[in-house]
Amino acid sequence: MIRVSKKAKALVFATMTIIILSFALMIPGVIAAADTTTTVATTPETTAIITPELKINVVYPKLSAKAGANFEFKFDLVYTGTEEATFDIVTEAPTKDWFVVVSPTYEDKQISAVQLTPGKTESLKLVVAQPVNTDLQTAGDFKVKVKVSNTDLKLNSEFEFLATVTATYSVGFTPKYGVLNTKATSGKNNPFVFTLTNSGSGDLNNITFKADAPQKWIVKFEPDKIENMKAAATQDIKVTITPPDKTIAGDYMLNFSVSSPDASKSADLRVTVETPSIWGWVGIGVIVLVVLGVAIIFARLGRR
Repeated sequence: MIRVSKKAKALVFATMTIIILSFALMIPGVIAAADTTTTVATTPETTAIITPELKINVVYPKLSAKAGANFEFKFDLVYTGTEEATFDIVTEAPTKDWFVVVSPTYEDKQISAVQLTPGKTESLKLVVAQPVNTDLQTAGDFKVKVKVSNTDLKLNSEFEFLATVTATYSVGFTPKYGVLNTKATSGKNNPFVFTLTNSGSGDLNNITFKADAPQKWIVKFEPDKIENMKAAATQDIKVTITPPDKTIAGDYMLNFSVSSPDASKSADLRVTVETPSIWGWVGIGVIVLVVLGVAIIFARLGRR
């Protein structure tokens, strides 16, 4: 019978233990590798699906301008698709009196269609002109619409811009009969007529009148104040000019002005003062008396 020493037994036991531990540590790695191989092998291939889309991007959708001025809106078209496509452009103005066109950003040509490339941004501008007739240039908010579409792709996009027209204020003050001079008699009421016009696009309120005349002259306005006057309205303003009695005959310059919180205007009027007819007759009488007096004196001296 072969006897195995304790050292040999211990060596065999240690060797077996190392072998068993090595296999135990290798098993998870083999399983993980097997799982990975299986996953890669069985994962199906996928293809991205592109849905056609059209967007209108706008930074400044609302602009303000005075009556008569133009608006210029800028916008970008962004098209998502698989190939180039042509899109029609249609605009809608507030009324038929407005003029609306679409142009490339850095050109003035008018376009009604644009060819878009997928993934590329196309920059355009919308030019909006107010009515040429000033009577139609009213203050307020006006909507302008742009619609871009392609019927084959069944794609369309639209955007509504807002053009705000601010009122302008202006007043006219002119002689009704076209001349800025008149005749007046001292001591009497002498009429003159101005035409007042609201030549702006906004209403005028609290309109008053003023005259800069020589001392002791009297100037009256009729009416002397207007509470409200609509745009494009006109009204006659009657002025009564009264020079003082015994005013020396000659030309005098008077300044007339009209003003409101929003607008003002002035006009110079030359007034020629004439001697009243009664004073003319008095003057003639004095001359006649002087002549008669001189004649009497000479007659008496002649008798001597």
